[in-house]
Amino acid sequence: MTRPLILAVAGVSAEAIRSVLEDRYSGDYEVLTVGDADTARAECVRRARAGEPVALLVCECVVPGGTAAQVLTALHQVVPTARRLCVLPASDFGRMVEEVRQAMLDGCYDAYLGVPRGPRDEEFHQAVSELLSDWGWSAARPVVDAVRIVADTDSADLARIRDYLSRTGVPSSVYSSCSEQGQEVLADVETDGPARLPVIDTFGRGTLVQPSVADLAAVMYGAPSDIPEGTVADVLVVGAGPAGLAAAVYAASEGLSTVVVDADAIGGQAGTSSMIRNYLGFPRGISGMRLAQRARMQASRFGARFFAALPVTGIEPEGQHQHAWVGGTRICAWSVIIASGVKYRRLGVAPLEELVGLGVHYGAATSAAQEMTGKHVHVVGGGNSAGQAAVHLARYAASVTIVVRRAGLAETMSDYLVREIRSNPLITVRGSTEVTDGGGAGRLEWIELTGTDGAERVETSGLFLLLGASPHVDWVPDTVARDERGYLLTGRDVPKDHWREGIPPANLETTVPGIFAAGDVRAGSMKRVASASGEGASAIPLVHAHLAALRETLADSNPHGRPR
Repeated sequence: MTRPLILAVAGVSAEAIRSVLEDRYSGDYEVLTVGDADTARAECVRRARAGEPVALLVCECVVPGGTAAQVLTALHQVVPTARRLCVLPASDFGRMVEEVRQAMLDGCYDAYLGVPRGPRDEEFHQAVSELLSDWGWSAARPVVDAVRIVADTDSADLARIRDYLSRTGVPSSVYSSCSEQGQEVLADVETDGPARLPVIDTFGRGTLVQPSVADLAAVMYGAPSDIPEGTVADVLVVGAGPAGLAAAVYAASEGLSTVVVDADAIGGQAGTSSMIRNYLGFPRGISGMRLAQRARMQASRFGARFFAALPVTGIEPEGQHQHAWVGGTRICAWSVIIASGVKYRRLGVAPLEELVGLGVHYGAATSAAQEMTGKHVHVVGGGNSAGQAAVHLARYAASVTIVVRRAGLAETMSDYLVREIRSNPLITVRGSTEVTDGGGAGRLEWIELTGTDGAERVETSGLFLLLGASPHVDWVPDTVARDERGYLLTGRDVPKDHWREGIPPANLETTVPGIFAAGDVRAGSMKRVASASGEGASAIPLVHAHLAALRETLADSNPHGRPR
């Protein structure tokens, strides 16, 4: 198997860069150092034509043939999935650092660092390892298949399963029923005739035939029915996006028995983001999937229990605690944090709704990105999620068109993303435009775009819909007050007729004592990862206060016990 290439372009610092890269990475990667831009481009062209992977491009800030911004931009057009790193010699740092920062803001490379100071410059290696890890997950075939899927045709069900596994951080591959791997999996299926596909080999725990996403999640996390009868959790967190995950980490770490449920994959909408660059503490960015999985493991380490792909269908009070119905099972808790976030609005174009999973995707659908290699795709939406999806898709697609109802992106998208999109020659923005029709023979082939100049039919292989969102609260009891758009009211925003003895609920508390709201589902929230995480963490002191009040109220004997 051809080893992925790390290609360095360097002048005065060539030996320092070459020796450090070869010393640490030559066991798994081919490391090649060249001295000028033309040689680097010729090498990338040769590798691209041969189908040989290029994982990382490293370029000194100035080399024969141009600046790092110019060289890496040109090379990226040849090998668009490669990650890019600019390195500055100490002698140039003060003179060029501002120019380098601006180039990174324009999306010319993914990170910049000083020239490595020796083989054990761990700050340099941490950055390189993060870039290689990101490339390995999103651009390379997994070395080990944690899950093997046997399927002979595309289907919406298969697309949902693959997207779920991708968002959960589980490497998987699809094999035909005639392949050696497919035959090996099917040998474990008991059937009188041909197996009903897809069939999935799950973590060495047996096979699932035509499973739902909930079936997969039960293998990964267990099921609510595993909770012993009569258990009353201190806190039930509904939703495992940034707000719910932060609440779970802080609740469990402070000794509260914590159960987390989510109707989809752990991570929520943030978990679909290919790269979050404005989250505190991650200067080189972090994918939503990695952020979510790190938070889940952190909360699990403290004892939190997770259940995924299971919607909460209702909450009913009983005495001083709440019953939540999850996948037909009742979970009881002394307090509830609603962090169910928002859901994308539907496009409402019937022919396109029939092709969801077959070229039409709600959300970023990062698992489908590689399938768009060399094709023309469209992203609908003007928020950060749409911008991140477009940048990610541009690593694979021949072209990416962002379709937005407003005149442009500046009003609704962060400046760093607008700049990166503007500098990417593969991305086009069509403002004042809507998708009004589309279709294809079993798979998306075309869409109709309607703008100020009328309607136009265009060919496309992928339509990624990241439309405006609405709060995910259809399961929340009517006793929890909402604003006119359906977002949950908390604290002083609660109508005064719901205040108790003239005192408003606590800051994140709803109209029902012991039920709190955090993150995007809450009226007035910022709709950002950092603020959602902060609200999730801030809800836990309020839970403690509520449990303390319950302990006083239930000091006498109680058939359900009382909070710890």
